[in-house]
Amino acid sequence: MLQPQDQETVSLAPGLNLFPTLKPPNKTLIFHQITALVITFFAYASFHASRKPPSIVKSVLGPTFDGSNLRSNDPGWAPFNGPDGTHRLGELDLAFLTSYSVGMYFAGHVGDTIDLRLFLVFGMMGSGLFTIIFGLAYWLSVHLLVYFVGVQIFCGLFQSIGWPCVVAVLGNWFGKAKRGLIMGVWNSHTSIGNIIGSVLASGVLEFGWGWSFVLPGFLVIFVGVFVFLFLVVRPEDLGFELPGKEVELMNVENGDKVENEEVGLLESGSSGSLQAIGFLEAWKLPRVAPFAFCLFFSKLVAYTFLYWLPFYIRHTAVAGVHLSHKTAGILSTIFDIGGVFGGILAGLISDMIEARAVTSVAFLLLSIPALVLYRTYGSISMITNIPLMFLSGLLVNGPYSLITTAVAADLGTQDLIKGNSRALATVTAIIDGTGSVGAALGPLLAGYISTRGWNSVFFMLIVSILFAGMFLIRIVKAEIREKLNEGKWHWNSITTQ
Repeated sequence: MLQPQDQETVSLAPGLNLFPTLKPPNKTLIFHQITALVITFFAYASFHASRKPPSIVKSVLGPTFDGSNLRSNDPGWAPFNGPDGTHRLGELDLAFLTSYSVGMYFAGHVGDTIDLRLFLVFGMMGSGLFTIIFGLAYWLSVHLLVYFVGVQIFCGLFQSIGWPCVVAVLGNWFGKAKRGLIMGVWNSHTSIGNIIGSVLASGVLEFGWGWSFVLPGFLVIFVGVFVFLFLVVRPEDLGFELPGKEVELMNVENGDKVENEEVGLLESGSSGSLQAIGFLEAWKLPRVAPFAFCLFFSKLVAYTFLYWLPFYIRHTAVAGVHLSHKTAGILSTIFDIGGVFGGILAGLISDMIEARAVTSVAFLLLSIPALVLYRTYGSISMITNIPLMFLSGLLVNGPYSLITTAVAADLGTQDLIKGNSRALATVTAIIDGTGSVGAALGPLLAGYISTRGWNSVFFMLIVSILFAGMFLIRIVKAEIREKLNEGKWHWNSITTQ
């Protein structure tokens, strides 16, 4: 196993050497916390911006149907324009998301052992490069399925590096206080990135679908350069110490009553450094598995919308009118705007009631009637379509955002492992990697099921939401029992706090 780097061997961001006034004592801890928040926000937003083009160009590449009949006057792009075109597009999503989910498990552990800044930049550069390579198929007239699948596999592997890195960096800079709200706001980068990607890809679609990939690809590379220059991974790298860290280290050095044989995380030595947690050890941590499997189904739903919503809008008449490719792509951003508010609201509520699972299940259950209403009444007019799409995005993305950020950070820094930051990327990778398996399955199933009708797709999404909530039932009961025992909740105020 690779050993974690010592603090002295971690390279300081070169931008701080170019601009010495950015170093302490010229800049405070709060300044660098905000800087880390902003840089990681835009880093992952750019990842998602480059992930959005496939959903935007689906309606251009794939077949167009009138009812159940293939429309022959819309050429599409081989090999996606035949009767099995939606299947091929679903398989393309599967290639990306499978490699993404597999890569996530490895990326999390590697991120715990090497310089997170360099590893993150490596992922951004590779992601941007292969996004551009996908778009070059337009000008090179590539029609080989193996080409597109191969590019998506590499894209998925490089993209998998991003999430464990940015969550670990943020976990290093912020304590647990108000973590749900902070990470709820911060996690809006997912929806903001989707919006940026949708606008970029839709805006240049009329000039050729290749541009819808090239522009987001260069965006990731540009942001990656900025990350390389200015991201500081840990407050210790600048000589800062987060509040409470001294007490935590003192307890470790004084032999706190946590058994090393049970936890297996503490590394002996005068430095008090901590080993990267093992993959199986991370799975055994309390509540990691239930939240991971909950995210499996939550992300299945969220990514089905991510990859198929523009296609669904394009092929579903609104007030009797079929929208253009560009309009459908831009309109789909309403779902992501709802997701921004959903992530923030879920984080805020979970901080107020101090119960992540209760908040997640509440959002999941409310999302079921929201999806039914959107499917039933969304096609009546724009007046009904937009607010119902917004509400669906808010409720679907709320628990997804909460689990991938605040929950993952809580579980990766829980008391059992004494706040070991070396465990954070691994735990994050397990939770989001498991979720990404569901994310790979959802769009694939949608590609096949959509040929039978969109009612079947929405039924699949509702069943997935029910399964997501089931995995958290025991944790919900435990959270409610814990709050009642502590006297923080009362039977007559559980629903009002």
